[in-house]
Amino acid sequence: MPRQIVLATHNPHKVEEFQAIVAATRPDLEVVGYDGPEPVEDGVTFAENALIKARAAAEHTGLPSLADDSGVCVDVLGGSPGVFSAYWAGHAKDASANLDLLLDQLSDIGDPHRTAQFVSTIALVVPVAGREAVEHVVEGIWPGRLASAPSGAGGFGYDPIFVPDGQQAGAERTVGEWTADEKNAQSHRSRAFVALAGLLAEL
Repeated sequence: MPRQIVLATHNPHKVEEFQAIVAATRPDLEVVGYDGPEPVEDGVTFAENALIKARAAAEHTGLPSLADDSGVCVDVLGGSPGVFSAYWAGHAKDASANLDLLLDQLSDIGDPHRTAQFVSTIALVVPVAGREAVEHVVEGIWPGRLASAPSGAGGFGYDPIFVPDGQQAGAERTVGEWTADEKNAQSHRSRAFVALAGLLAEL
């Protein structure tokens, strides 16, 4: 029977994405969603926020817990939105407003200067009876650039404007135009999870 590991998020898209990524490399683990209280994410880095969420889930469930904090970092904006990606347009999580604001901010920026990276930082917190939990943090980076307009209905967040590096010239697509399998094979979360896989083997 697969061992359960909690993904500390209330975002069903992230749960589905992680389930697919983990199933491809660690079928002995079952990723389950988190239904406990949502902690205040007051960190100023991806790592700080990922640890806040993973610690809260591990304490609430008593199970090994993963948390991802991720976003898009635009070079010409000095790495912003970065850790503020989910709230770039205001205090509410409005993916459409976030995307529109970012495109507006880059409206006068030419293609060579629209480079960006999707960044995913994953924290793993493993409760251990009688002593402090074991904690690990890893990072995955997916380089690319931002399109001038959204394209594709797949993915979520900034996917419809992110064009990953490494595609054939003239046939480039945004992640919003990729299949879920294509994205899961190359994404920043997949890259972070590959870095984490060896640590998970020690569970």
